[in-house]
Amino acid sequence: MQYARSLLFNFQMYLMLGLMGIAYFPLALASRDGAQWACKTYCRWVRWTAGWMVGLKTEVRGAVPQGEVLVAAKHQSFLDIIIIFSALPAAKFIMKRELLWAPVLGQYAARIGCVPLARGKRGAAIKKMVADVAAGMANPGQLVIYPQGTRVAPNRYLPYKVGSHVLYAELGQPCVPAATNVGVFWPRHGVLRKPGLAVVEFLEPIAPGQSRASFLNTLEEVVERRSQELMLEAGFADLPEENRHLTRP
Repeated sequence: MQYARSLLFNFQMYLMLGLMGIAYFPLALASRDGAQWACKTYCRWVRWTAGWMVGLKTEVRGAVPQGEVLVAAKHQSFLDIIIIFSALPAAKFIMKRELLWAPVLGQYAARIGCVPLARGKRGAAIKKMVADVAAGMANPGQLVIYPQGTRVAPNRYLPYKVGSHVLYAELGQPCVPAATNVGVFWPRHGVLRKPGLAVVEFLEPIAPGQSRASFLNTLEEVVERRSQELMLEAGFADLPEENRHLTRP
């Protein structure tokens, strides 16, 4: 029964992505605010339908960042993007360049000021990322980066990449870490959506000026520890071996 509900939920979610994307496209073309409103409307739809169709509630915890800040978030599935975008006043994401060519999604991402990042040599990619971010600073908002570089399943570990510190140092802004447990209920692959409470939690900001080693160690420590606590809260105990020392007894 849950699998059938999940199929129906996924079908309508992608259907509404196309329908809303087309219906609101004139607003998106007219202004960045129009594009933001359209995207937030879709995110609210997904969160609402997930609640009653598959029993998956969503919650935002912590102080929601305001103004010009860098948000470094744990990324487990599409759902954490939905929750973060609906919560932040004016989110824009560091994203894979290939997503610009995705129907509907790519056009809206460009309109709200997302920064595309081409995969390739790390040095060239980081330089391009910094240049793109600097060029986009005329559009105020919260810049969201996923420091592990991709979606990471709840039972896997990936190290935090240097790109998040490059942005942090270049922009000179506070960095707000964000933890999550959404992958427990909405995996990075597959159809099944599980009932429960999916949480994104904004943590204490990291002040500007930390060294690369200090920043990356602090970021990984606080995000991984709190994400594991949220996953344990959700009843998930298959934590990655590399992070078991972070779990408080």
